Amino acid sequence: MGVIGFSSYTSFLCSPKSINVCGSNQRRVFAMTTTLPVKSVEGEEKGGRVKLSGDSFIRPHLRNLSPYQPIFPFEVLSTRLGRKPEDIIKLDANENPYGPPPEATLGTMKFPYIYPDPESRRLRAALADDSGLESDYILAGCGADELIDLIMRCVLDPGDKIVDCPPTFTMYEFDANVNGAAVLKVPRNSDFSLNVDHIAKVVEEEKPKCIFLTSPNNPDGSIISDDILLKILQLPILVVLDEAYIEFSGVESRMKWVKKHENLIVLRTFSKRAGLRVGYGAFPLSMIEYLWRAKQPYNVSVAAEVAACAALQNPLYLENVKDALVRERDRLFKLLKEVPFLNPFPSYSNFILCEVTSGRDAKKLKEDLAKMGLMIRHYDKKELKGYVRVSVGKPEHTDALMKCLSAIQ
Repeated sequence: MGVIGFSSYTSFLCSPKSINVCGSNQRRVFAMTTTLPVKSVEGEEKGGRVKLSGDSFIRPHLRNLSPYQPIFPFEVLSTRLGRKPEDIIKLDANENPYGPPPEATLGTMKFPYIYPDPESRRLRAALADDSGLESDYILAGCGADELIDLIMRCVLDPGDKIVDCPPTFTMYEFDANVNGAAVLKVPRNSDFSLNVDHIAKVVEEEKPKCIFLTSPNNPDGSIISDDILLKILQLPILVVLDEAYIEFSGVESRMKWVKKHENLIVLRTFSKRAGLRVGYGAFPLSMIEYLWRAKQPYNVSVAAEVAACAALQNPLYLENVKDALVRERDRLFKLLKEVPFLNPFPSYSNFILCEVTSGRDAKKLKEDLAKMGLMIRHYDKKELKGYVRVSVGKPEHTDALMKCLSAIQ
C-alpha cells in the first residue's frame, strides 16, 4: 500500500480583492492570507472539551465574501409588496415574458425518475444542428452561470488574476472571489465600449489568466465588433465571451470561432431565448476534455433537457418571440426618450439602460415604481450611480410602465 505522509507547511492564498487598474501609475497591492497548520479550533471550552464552531472550517477568503444580490421571484415580491403575483410586472431581470413554446412540457418525459444523461447527448446534438458547430465542441450546464464557475475552477489557481470590464455582468467578479482569484478592473469608456489599449497593457503587466466579455453587454446592451474581439484574441489570455443576449442583436454568434482560436470560449443560454434555465458553451477541443472531467455528472436535469430540445424543435416560435421583443424594444426606447428625467441608451439586447437625470434619485424612482407593482433594476455601484435598467416585456407591460412614469412626473 502507498503511504501518505503529512508535514507542516505554509500556503499562501490571495484574498479576493478587486483591483482597479484605471490609472497607469497606480500602485497595485495584493493582500495575501497565510494558512498555517491548525493548532486550535475556535469555540467555547466546555467540560475540558472544545466546542467546535462551524465557521472555523470555512476557507478564510470566503468569510468576508459578499453574497450575490439576486432578483426576487413573484412569490417573494407578492409578500413584500402586498400584491397578488398577477398584479406585479417584472421588468428587472431580463427574463423572457413569453416563456418556452407549448411543446416544452414534462408530459413528453418517458423516464422522469431516472438520472439524466451525464453528457446531454440529445441536447448537444440539437444544439449542433441549431448552431452549425459539431457537438464535440459543446458542453451544456444548468444555466451559463454554472459554466462560468466551472471555467474558473478548471483554469484559476488561488491568487491568479482575471480581467473584468465594468460595468458588466457582476457574476464574473463574484465567481472569481469564490475561487480565490484577484479581479483586475479595466473600466469601459464613457460610451460603454471596451478600452482595448488599456486591456492590452494590463495583460502585459499583470499576466492575468482570463478575461470575461459580454456581447451584448449587460447592463448597457452594447456589442463587441469582430475587429475588437480579434485584437483581444491576439493577447496571451483566455477570452470568455458571454453571448447570453446574442439573439436580440442581429449579430451572428461566434461559437464557430472556437475551432480557430484556442484561447476562446463562447457561452450561450436558453434563459433569455426560451425562458429555460439551461446554458451551453463552445470550447476548443484541446480544452473541453478537462471541463468534462471536472463538471458535475448530472448537471442538466431530465426536465431541462426535454424542455430545451422541444424548444429547439420549434424554431418558428423562437424566431417570433425574438422578433416581438426586438419590436417592443424599439418602441420602448422611443417612449423612454420622451420621459424628461430619463436618458435611454440604444441597446442590442432585451433591456434598455437609462441615466436618471434632472436631479431625480434612481433608487427612489425604482422604489416608487415598485409601490405601483412595477419592478425595474437600479444600480448603486460607482460606474452606474444614477442609472436604472428596464427589461423589455410585452406591449401591455410597456404601456403600464409609461403610465406609472407619467404618474411620477
